[in-house]
Amino acid sequence: MCGIFAVIGSREVSPLLIDGLRKLEYRGYDSAGIATIDNFNKDQIEKLNVTKSKGKLIHLSNLIKKKPPKGHVGIAHTRWATHGKPNEINAHPHLDSSGQIAVVQNGIIENYRDLSESLKTKGIKLTSETDTEIIPHLIGLEIEKSLANGLSSNEQTFLKAVQKVLTLLEGTYSIAVIWSQVPNAIVVAMEQAPLVIGFGEGEFFCASDTPALVGFTSTFLPLRDHEIALLTPLGIELYDNEGNRQHRSPSLLKGTQLLADKRNFRHFMLKEIYEQPETAQQWIDRFLPMDLSSGNSVALPISKSTLEKIEQIQILACGTSRHAGMVGSYLLEQFSGVPTKVYFASEFRYAPPPLSPNTLTIGVSQSGETADTLAALRMEKERRGATKDANYAFHQLGITNRVDSSFGRELDNVIDIGSGIEIGVAATKTFLGQMLSFYGLTILFASHRKKRTPQEILDLSNDLRLIPKQLTDLIKKHDSLSKEIAHLFAETKDVIFLGRGINYPIALEGALKLKEISYIHAQGYPAGELKHGPIALLDQHVPVVSVAVPGVVYEKVLSNSQEAKARDARLIGVSTNGPESEMFDELFTIPKVTEWVSPLLTVVPLQLFSYHIAAHKGLDVDQPRNLAKSVTVE
Repeated sequence: MCGIFAVIGSREVSPLLIDGLRKLEYRGYDSAGIATIDNFNKDQIEKLNVTKSKGKLIHLSNLIKKKPPKGHVGIAHTRWATHGKPNEINAHPHLDSSGQIAVVQNGIIENYRDLSESLKTKGIKLTSETDTEIIPHLIGLEIEKSLANGLSSNEQTFLKAVQKVLTLLEGTYSIAVIWSQVPNAIVVAMEQAPLVIGFGEGEFFCASDTPALVGFTSTFLPLRDHEIALLTPLGIELYDNEGNRQHRSPSLLKGTQLLADKRNFRHFMLKEIYEQPETAQQWIDRFLPMDLSSGNSVALPISKSTLEKIEQIQILACGTSRHAGMVGSYLLEQFSGVPTKVYFASEFRYAPPPLSPNTLTIGVSQSGETADTLAALRMEKERRGATKDANYAFHQLGITNRVDSSFGRELDNVIDIGSGIEIGVAATKTFLGQMLSFYGLTILFASHRKKRTPQEILDLSNDLRLIPKQLTDLIKKHDSLSKEIAHLFAETKDVIFLGRGINYPIALEGALKLKEISYIHAQGYPAGELKHGPIALLDQHVPVVSVAVPGVVYEKVLSNSQEAKARDARLIGVSTNGPESEMFDELFTIPKVTEWVSPLLTVVPLQLFSYHIAAHKGLDVDQPRNLAKSVTVE
């Protein structure tokens, strides 16, 4: 969610800070700010320069252009509001009472109310509504104690003060701190909220995500939970929570995967919809090539020994990733015969099911940093490890678009969907990549368990190999149609989406996309549930979108759709072209494919439909209000 970027070196940092924040805009935010230490003051007194603004980064950038803050050390932040409204007062950085310490933070401090009360008893007045503001005040108090005990204002005093304060904090956080009395140092730390350090030439960086480092350095080191680091122009000192010095080798960025160019598209979201055929082709080339070695059905990173142990699967995910997991669950159960359940990761941690033996736990997250999903995976690992029974061992798998994320670092087995960086907050091509990963798992388990004949598995594989070309044709056709009819729905307040079987999750995803970027209330239902309540909502003002694909539930979906039409609802179909499709007022046709692979195609018209309505309304398609790309708080 929020973005952190910090720099220390020999250059003026304010333009570098803005550049770093710009590369983190995709994460979502509603205010921004920077703080630098001016160590070129005429009076030889180092001071903090703080500039903050509400809204988009361009506002902060314009303020800085008018009056550039000086300094070779600085921290910066884009905030997604959790505690307090998005305004300049609540924007980061936050200062202590003396105005000498500045802090930026991602995450949530869960015990901030108790700590706030403690600060108030000491006469400290809090000026914002945020949980972050307590941190600089607490650090300031610790520094005061150290100085009163005869310690000098140096880097180690600064570091130890921050270390002490971290022991008081409960929750998740990543922070970057500067102190004007030590103008050549930044202290950074993390606890279950990602933070990476970048190694440049004569300068060092820290950021909440690796794309911010592109163009500055190709070498980075991810911090681990409970770690704290001191950055100076001379180098980096890394410590664990007990003060022990740590030594680890940095990694290299795959920079080409982290650069994004909108090209000639109006929005990143539209560009990323158009990139889906490429996403599908790259996935097929990597995991389902024609020249697979004998005995291999798909090239996924799962060992035969693991496959032999698995009796059931549980999938943990949120939002769009959960919808991909629901498609995967249908495939794994109905095609491969593996009992599979999908859980809201945010609920799983607090109401987990009873432990079952020989279970594969799959976490799904496009960013690899989704806090709810990571927390659920960690909890599941702990409770399975506590049994000491090999049958209850933690068999794990991650599906993500970012293998350089917490998923990649914490999970032993990860499927890289390889979609390239996705800027649009509303996931499109990464959703396709996640679904394709579940198709790969479906083929793998069906082959291993011999639940399908070799011919059935080959047929599914060959159908998947046709998807890139079908996507190309589909996108081109429905981009034009969606644009033509978008104005018909610009004033719509409510929309119902219907689907059954493998396409029920696509109805949910279509509704989610419309909500996310068009701000139209939309709800997805299993089509058979329409008459069990939602039908009361229908009239000429409530359109119904029906995903109806030939297969085992085709006639049923058509009947449910007819019920909606009989209530005067405008009926929009995602279906094949034929006599039955004449009932639809608007029709997004898809090619005749097997029901198994249909979700890979039916989702595309719904993405374009939502996109063009939002674009017609003049909304911020790539960065919808209140949403974040990387949801790093629970």
